[in-house]
Amino acid sequence: MNSELDKVDWALLEALQADARLSYNELSRRVHVSPPTVAQRVRRLEQIGVIAGYHARVDPTIAGRPVIALVRMKCYGARCITVHPELLDDCPEVLEVVRLTGDICSVVKVAASSIRALERLLERLATYGETSSAMVLSTPVDWRPVTEPTD
Repeated sequence: MNSELDKVDWALLEALQADARLSYNELSRRVHVSPPTVAQRVRRLEQIGVIAGYHARVDPTIAGRPVIALVRMKCYGARCITVHPELLDDCPEVLEVVRLTGDICSVVKVAASSIRALERLLERLATYGETSSAMVLSTPVDWRPVTEPTD
């Protein structure tokens, strides 16, 4: 799929990752192609799944969920959260679940409103398998944009 992306596509992706609210006119100015071309390119990037969505980045600590933790899970079978992620649909504290290889099946990133709320969530997650958690002290690298591969 990478071969489908050219320099203009990557320039658009760079600009949109920095600010997804840019207008087609502003994108046109930045990447030096016409607004209709920008619109067509952005639609194509959306259609092929390179652009998976547009979201506001919310800081959970400022938004009332200051207790951030990573929970390592070992779960198998019918109650595995990677096989049945809908088991967590009613857990707003769960921000992300990453399926892994190795001796654990997943890592769950959570943002809780308090230590007590984290404790309740850990008790709930323990019903799906073995848990081991670590609280996040800080995030030196919070997010990075996806850039064009150099290889």
